[in-house]
Amino acid sequence: MDNKQKAKIVVKSLKKVYGDERPCYLHYHKNKPYEFLFAVMLSAQCKDERVNIVTKTLYKKYPSLNSFSRAKVSELEKDIYSIGFYNNKAKNIIETANMLIEKFNGKVPSNFDDLISLKGVGRKTANVVLGSLYGVPSMAVDTHVNRISNRLFKLNLKDPDKLEEKLKQIVDKKDWVLWNTHIIAFGRDICKARNPRCDVCFLRKLCKET
Repeated sequence: MDNKQKAKIVVKSLKKVYGDERPCYLHYHKNKPYEFLFAVMLSAQCKDERVNIVTKTLYKKYPSLNSFSRAKVSELEKDIYSIGFYNNKAKNIIETANMLIEKFNGKVPSNFDDLISLKGVGRKTANVVLGSLYGVPSMAVDTHVNRISNRLFKLNLKDPDKLEEKLKQIVDKKDWVLWNTHIIAFGRDICKARNPRCDVCFLRKLCKET
Protein backbone atom coordinates (compact mmCIF):
# COMPACT_ATOMS: atom_id res chain seq x y z
CA MET A 1 0.00 0.00 0.00
CA ASP A 2 1.44 3.38 -0.99
CA ASN A 3 0.94 6.58 0.97
CA LYS A 4 -1.84 7.89 -1.28
CA GLN A 5 -3.87 4.73 -0.67
CA LYS A 6 -3.13 4.92 3.02
CA ALA A 7 -4.23 8.57 3.16
CA LYS A 8 -7.62 7.64 1.69
CA ILE A 9 -8.12 5.02 4.40
CA VAL A 10 -6.97 7.43 7.12
CA VAL A 11 -9.41 10.11 5.95
CA LYS A 12 -12.26 7.59 5.81
CA SER A 13 -11.44 6.43 9.34
CA LEU A 14 -11.17 9.99 10.66
CA LYS A 15 -14.56 10.87 9.14
CA LYS A 16 -16.10 7.80 10.73
CA VAL A 17 -14.93 8.89 14.17
CA TYR A 18 -15.11 12.70 13.92
CA GLY A 19 -17.75 13.21 11.22
CA ASP A 20 -17.79 14.90 7.81
CA GLU A 21 -17.92 18.47 9.09
CA ARG A 22 -14.79 20.58 9.47
CA PRO A 23 -14.89 21.95 13.03
CA CYS A 24 -13.52 25.34 14.02
CA TYR A 25 -11.71 25.27 17.35
CA LEU A 26 -11.27 29.03 17.70
CA HIS A 27 -14.16 31.24 18.74
CA TYR A 28 -15.16 34.37 16.82
CA HIS A 29 -18.25 36.25 15.68
CA LYS A 30 -19.31 35.04 12.23
CA ASN A 31 -19.94 38.60 11.06
CA LYS A 32 -16.42 39.62 12.05
CA PRO A 33 -13.98 37.45 10.05
CA TYR A 34 -11.02 39.52 11.22
CA GLU A 35 -11.60 38.07 14.70
CA PHE A 36 -10.86 34.62 13.33
CA LEU A 37 -7.68 35.88 11.69
CA PHE A 38 -6.53 37.45 14.96
CA ALA A 39 -7.41 34.29 16.91
CA VAL A 40 -5.28 32.21 14.56
CA MET A 41 -2.42 34.68 14.94
CA LEU A 42 -2.73 34.45 18.72
CA SER A 43 -2.81 30.64 18.62
CA ALA A 44 0.80 30.34 17.44
CA GLN A 45 2.68 28.43 20.17
CA CYS A 46 -0.45 28.57 22.33
CA LYS A 47 -3.35 26.21 22.94
CA ASP A 48 -6.70 27.06 21.40
CA GLU A 49 -8.39 26.81 24.79
CA ARG A 50 -6.23 29.60 26.17
CA VAL A 51 -6.83 31.74 23.08
CA ASN A 52 -10.60 31.33 23.45
CA ILE A 53 -10.42 32.43 27.08
CA VAL A 54 -8.46 35.55 26.14
CA THR A 55 -10.51 36.51 23.08
CA LYS A 56 -13.79 36.23 25.00
CA THR A 57 -12.78 39.37 26.88
CA LEU A 58 -10.63 40.85 24.13
CA TYR A 59 -13.40 41.01 21.54
CA LYS A 60 -15.67 42.80 24.01
CA LYS A 61 -13.02 45.41 24.75
CA TYR A 62 -12.22 45.88 21.05
CA PRO A 63 -15.60 45.43 19.32
CA SER A 64 -14.51 46.60 15.87
CA LEU A 65 -11.58 46.47 13.48
CA ASN A 66 -11.14 50.21 13.95
CA SER A 67 -10.81 49.78 17.71
CA PHE A 68 -7.98 47.30 17.15
CA SER A 69 -6.28 49.67 14.71
CA ARG A 70 -6.34 52.44 17.33
CA ALA A 71 -5.18 50.24 20.22
CA LYS A 72 -1.98 51.05 22.06
CA VAL A 73 0.64 48.32 21.88
CA SER A 74 1.35 48.50 25.62
CA GLU A 75 -2.36 48.13 26.41
CA LEU A 76 -2.93 45.25 24.01
CA GLU A 77 0.14 43.49 25.42
CA LYS A 78 -1.53 43.54 28.83
CA ASP A 79 -4.76 42.21 27.33
CA ILE A 80 -3.04 39.17 25.80
CA TYR A 81 -0.30 38.76 28.39
CA SER A 82 -1.22 35.14 29.20
CA ILE A 83 -0.55 34.13 25.59
CA GLY A 84 2.98 33.36 24.47
CA PHE A 85 4.97 35.94 22.48
CA TYR A 86 2.43 38.60 23.44
CA ASN A 87 4.81 41.47 22.57
CA ASN A 88 5.13 40.58 18.89
CA LYS A 89 1.52 39.43 18.61
CA ALA A 90 0.20 42.74 19.96
CA LYS A 91 2.26 44.72 17.44
CA ASN A 92 1.29 42.41 14.58
CA ILE A 93 -2.43 42.55 15.34
CA ILE A 94 -2.48 46.35 15.43
CA GLU A 95 -0.47 46.64 12.24
CA THR A 96 -2.59 44.01 10.50
CA ALA A 97 -5.78 45.79 11.58
CA ASN A 98 -4.50 48.95 9.92
CA MET A 99 -3.44 47.06 6.79
CA LEU A 100 -6.89 45.45 6.50
CA ILE A 101 -8.50 48.89 6.69
CA GLU A 102 -6.09 50.68 4.38
CA LYS A 103 -5.41 48.01 1.76
CA PHE A 104 -8.37 45.63 1.85
CA ASN A 105 -11.37 47.80 2.74
CA GLY A 106 -11.63 46.19 6.15
CA LYS A 107 -12.02 42.67 4.75
CA VAL A 108 -9.87 39.61 5.37
CA PRO A 109 -8.25 38.62 2.03
CA SER A 110 -9.38 35.35 0.48
CA ASN A 111 -6.17 34.58 -1.38
CA PHE A 112 -2.85 33.29 -0.11
CA ASP A 113 -0.52 36.03 -1.36
CA ASP A 114 -2.58 38.85 0.15
CA LEU A 115 -2.85 37.01 3.46
CA ILE A 116 0.88 36.46 3.86
CA SER A 117 1.45 40.13 3.06
CA LEU A 118 -0.16 40.93 6.42
CA LYS A 119 2.10 41.50 9.40
CA GLY A 120 2.64 38.31 11.40
CA VAL A 121 0.77 36.06 8.96
CA GLY A 122 2.79 33.09 7.74
CA ARG A 123 1.92 30.04 5.63
CA LYS A 124 0.18 28.14 8.41
CA THR A 125 -2.01 31.05 9.46
CA ALA A 126 -2.88 31.86 5.85
CA ASN A 127 -3.81 28.24 5.12
CA VAL A 128 -5.96 27.97 8.25
CA VAL A 129 -7.82 31.15 7.30
CA LEU A 130 -8.34 30.04 3.71
CA GLY A 131 -9.60 26.61 4.72
CA SER A 132 -11.72 27.44 7.75
CA LEU A 133 -13.01 30.87 6.76
CA TYR A 134 -13.42 30.49 3.02
CA GLY A 135 -13.45 26.73 2.39
CA VAL A 136 -10.51 27.02 0.01
CA PRO A 137 -8.49 23.77 -0.25
CA SER A 138 -5.38 24.39 1.82
CA MET A 139 -2.96 22.30 3.85
CA ALA A 140 -2.13 23.87 7.21
CA VAL A 141 0.73 22.22 9.07
CA ASP A 142 0.62 22.67 12.84
CA THR A 143 2.39 20.59 15.49
CA HIS A 144 -0.27 17.84 15.39
CA VAL A 145 -0.24 17.57 11.60
CA ASN A 146 3.56 17.58 11.59
CA ARG A 147 3.93 14.90 14.24
CA ILE A 148 1.17 12.55 13.11
CA SER A 149 1.73 12.81 9.35
CA ASN A 150 5.38 11.91 9.86
CA ARG A 151 4.36 8.98 12.05
CA LEU A 152 1.76 7.69 9.62
CA PHE A 153 3.77 8.05 6.43
CA LYS A 154 7.30 7.83 7.89
CA LEU A 155 8.27 10.97 5.99
CA ASN A 156 10.91 12.37 8.37
CA LEU A 157 10.10 15.90 7.20
CA LYS A 158 10.28 18.31 10.12
CA ASP A 159 10.24 21.46 8.00
CA PRO A 160 6.55 22.48 7.84
CA ASP A 161 6.82 23.99 4.34
CA LYS A 162 8.33 20.81 2.88
CA LEU A 163 5.81 18.67 4.74
CA GLU A 164 2.97 20.84 3.42
CA GLU A 165 4.05 20.26 -0.17
CA LYS A 166 4.49 16.52 0.40
CA LEU A 167 1.07 16.15 2.02
CA LYS A 168 -0.53 17.96 -0.92
CA GLN A 169 0.85 15.17 -3.11
CA ILE A 170 -0.41 12.41 -0.79
CA VAL A 171 -3.82 13.63 0.43
CA ASP A 172 -6.71 14.25 -1.99
CA LYS A 173 -7.21 17.99 -2.50
CA LYS A 174 -10.83 17.84 -1.35
CA ASP A 175 -9.61 16.54 2.02
CA TRP A 176 -6.79 19.03 2.68
CA VAL A 177 -8.74 21.17 5.14
CA LEU A 178 -10.24 18.15 6.87
CA TRP A 179 -6.76 16.66 7.26
CA ASN A 180 -5.85 19.60 9.48
CA THR A 181 -9.02 19.75 11.59
CA HIS A 182 -9.41 16.00 12.11
CA ILE A 183 -5.73 15.29 12.69
CA ILE A 184 -5.82 17.96 15.42
CA ALA A 185 -8.73 16.15 17.08
CA PHE A 186 -6.94 12.81 16.69
CA GLY A 187 -3.74 14.28 18.13
CA ARG A 188 -5.53 15.66 21.17
CA ASP A 189 -7.50 12.48 21.81
CA ILE A 190 -5.14 9.66 20.94
CA CYS A 191 -1.89 10.34 19.09
CA LYS A 192 -0.37 12.64 21.70
CA ALA A 193 3.18 13.93 21.52
CA ARG A 194 3.97 12.23 24.79
CA ASN A 195 2.55 8.83 25.69
CA PRO A 196 0.41 8.27 22.58
CA ARG A 197 -2.56 6.01 23.31
CA CYS A 198 -1.59 3.32 20.81
CA ASP A 199 -3.66 0.71 22.65
CA VAL A 200 -6.92 2.44 21.65
CA CYS A 201 -5.78 3.92 18.32
CA PHE A 202 -8.08 3.16 15.40
CA LEU A 203 -5.21 3.88 12.98
CA ARG A 204 -2.72 1.60 14.70
CA LYS A 205 -2.56 -0.94 11.86
CA LEU A 206 -1.68 1.80 9.40
CA CYS A 207 0.94 3.47 11.55
CA LYS A 208 4.52 2.60 10.74
CA GLU A 209 5.58 3.54 14.24
CA THR A 210 4.09 0.28 15.60
